[in-house]
Amino acid sequence: MPAPLLDDVPALAASASTPADVVDLIAELEAQKSRACAAQARLAERLDELVRAEHRDLRLPVAEQGRGVASQVAFARRESPAGGRRLLGLAHALVAELPHALAAMEAGVLSEWRATLIARETACLSREDRARVDERICAPDGAGGRRFDGWGDRRLVAECQRLVARLDPEALVDRRARAEAERRVSVRPAPDTMSQLSALLPAAQGIAVWATLTRVADLLVGRGDGRSRGQIMADTLVQRITGQSTADAVPVRVNLVVSDETLLAGGHEPAWLQDFGPLTPDAARDLVLGARGDAIAELRRLYAAPDTGALVAMDSRARFFPAGLASFIELRDRTCRSPYCDAVIRQRDHVVPDVAGGDTSAVNGQGLCQQCNLAKQGVGWRSRPITGPPGALHTVETTLPTGHAYRSTAPAAPTPCAARVRSDLEWSLRRLILVA
Repeated sequence: MPAPLLDDVPALAASASTPADVVDLIAELEAQKSRACAAQARLAERLDELVRAEHRDLRLPVAEQGRGVASQVAFARRESPAGGRRLLGLAHALVAELPHALAAMEAGVLSEWRATLIARETACLSREDRARVDERICAPDGAGGRRFDGWGDRRLVAECQRLVARLDPEALVDRRARAEAERRVSVRPAPDTMSQLSALLPAAQGIAVWATLTRVADLLVGRGDGRSRGQIMADTLVQRITGQSTADAVPVRVNLVVSDETLLAGGHEPAWLQDFGPLTPDAARDLVLGARGDAIAELRRLYAAPDTGALVAMDSRARFFPAGLASFIELRDRTCRSPYCDAVIRQRDHVVPDVAGGDTSAVNGQGLCQQCNLAKQGVGWRSRPITGPPGALHTVETTLPTGHAYRSTAPAAPTPCAARVRSDLEWSLRRLILVA
């Protein structure tokens, strides 16, 4: 079938009259995605060239030239700042050092993700050796195809690694050292009030941890423990790290924002667990009751608009955000306020800079990750709080050097119970926050 147009997707789907037509259209759309990603890579590289030229004309220090380009790419592609950095790095690699991979994308036979794998696995090589791998993997084979045709992602990665090891063994040693230096532990929410704890470790250490957990699980299962192997391994991990048994209450070292109705009247509004995300009402109640029972938490009151869930403002005359106000902003914003960025808040930022007359207040404050705060300092970036009616959710407008404007709005706090409105605060309701 001819290449489809995407201005009328329902008509496109209806035009397929046979299963073969449907498969052809899916394949063609996939090819168009690859071509579009190739075009975006070239455009990202061009944006970097233009911005760097402007910065050179402004005689900015070399280290500051190009600042904010990755964030502009992220905004345009509705990606996080980390995603923007990855995409800009991929664009640099494709245009400058991986021409065959870029040509394969433009031919519609290599996806952006698979190009990313090639770029990642060859990043440790010199420009010349990287070009050799690129040609070996991605150049046309003379029969109308590419060597990677039919390979899965693992095969593609393995073939790249094999060629890298052959061309520059020392590069692999250096790469291993850098990888070990990046060892870390992270946590992210999982469905059903669970969390996923991940550790990036050197192979030997990771295998040692795994072997220890499996050995304990096999031993206890053999003794008739009623838990599954997976449950035993998870419980053992917690015990070994925290020194607690599964019957002990885990100390609360995070903030929980929960409405009084959920906490005290059996309400159904989810709570918000800082550094985790939404928490079901029953889990929030269990957490609060367990924490209070073990005397490891205290309750503090805040106030919010009942119709919007906006927490009230807190002001300060200080140049830097004091601890209480910084905590308030962090609880209000939850994650980095830049659109599409869900990173952990690392810095409390003046929306309108202090040097430009911005005050140190909740209205003029926002929580940002380090990367977004750094990008905001670039030439031509502007931001301002959007003033709304009393009780409106906090909103910030960020304008890029190109003139494109984006708005971000703080999430609403859990809905309170109207029966507990305080008479002296006609538009405010009690909030209970569990604080470590």
